[in-house]
Amino acid sequence: MSELLHLVQKTLDDKLAMNIVTIDMQAVSPFTDYFVICTAKNIRHAQSLAEFLEQEAAKNGYDVRIREGEKESTWVLIDLNEVVVHIFTEETRKMYRLEALWADQPQEPYVSGNE
Repeated sequence: MSELLHLVQKTLDDKLAMNIVTIDMQAVSPFTDYFVICTAKNIRHAQSLAEFLEQEAAKNGYDVRIREGEKESTWVLIDLNEVVVHIFTEETRKMYRLEALWADQPQEPYVSGNE
């Protein structure tokens, strides 16, 4: 597991993101190694998770390539090059079903230290 992937998973877990799942994209994606998908409690929580994740990445020497999702967005995407993070509200995650879309790729739920 990459150092960045571990940092992303732990940071999201520490800030109470729910249902964190990692999809290994190395076999199918030329632009990233992993998708990390998680659920936020609400829009404010999604924004908070994104901001904290960006801060932690910067503190550890990782650059944010792109952040998409405005203040009222129910889906925030953070592209950290080798890891792309998708932060959803529950309803939006159910609607887009990224895990089902990429069901043919290896997926691993993150075991929380907060449970």
